[in-house]
Amino acid sequence: MRGRWCTSWNSLGTRADWQSPPDGVGPSSSLLLDDTVTKTEPPGRPDRQQQILDAVLAVLARDGIAGVSVRAVAKEAGVASGLAGYYFDGKTGMVESALRRIGEQDVELVETRPGTDPETAVRQALRHVASQRFLTAEYVTLRLQMWALARVDESYAEINSAAHFRYRDALAALIAAARPDLAASEVSRRATDIVMIQNGIWLTSLLGADREAVRRAVSRCEELALGS
Repeated sequence: MRGRWCTSWNSLGTRADWQSPPDGVGPSSSLLLDDTVTKTEPPGRPDRQQQILDAVLAVLARDGIAGVSVRAVAKEAGVASGLAGYYFDGKTGMVESALRRIGEQDVELVETRPGTDPETAVRQALRHVASQRFLTAEYVTLRLQMWALARVDESYAEINSAAHFRYRDALAALIAAARPDLAASEVSRRATDIVMIQNGIWLTSLLGADREAVRRAVSRCEELALGS
């Protein structure tokens, strides 16, 4: 189980190695969604701790918050319960770490390589979010769990809110760099509207991802970000 899940989850939120053809990001070209992601390990986190965190994410997506326990996570990770408990402070610590990891990955979605043209950076970030790697039942289920948990627990709500604003602000920074003529309030409004559309893409993907509809939604996000 763990091997299958790590293939899908660890590839989800890691920083993209964008390799789309140059003509795939121009405003007048056919819109090519970015489905290339390079697996990278988070710095400073022991491999075993990452293995257990992967298991937390897997259990949370499959069984919901009710299914998360030190024993269930340890079984998923293939480690002793004592080791899982050593790295995380019980169920609450596991869930909080999982939510923080999802938030970290959100910000990684809008990180760009140094020297990238600002407009290209915006288009790449927007298309990466709509990658097929994110339009999976596992990833969207994690999204739903993250939002649902924020409604029932204050600490989870704080983590979710902080992640939301970090992502929105990072996206706004990309838009501001590409459109320096826009007022800060307009940049913030555009970033907020785009996040709402992106959340809609993820949610409706559970009903079946229509790639043409996804392309139209991404195109709309690009118009919002870069239009006059």
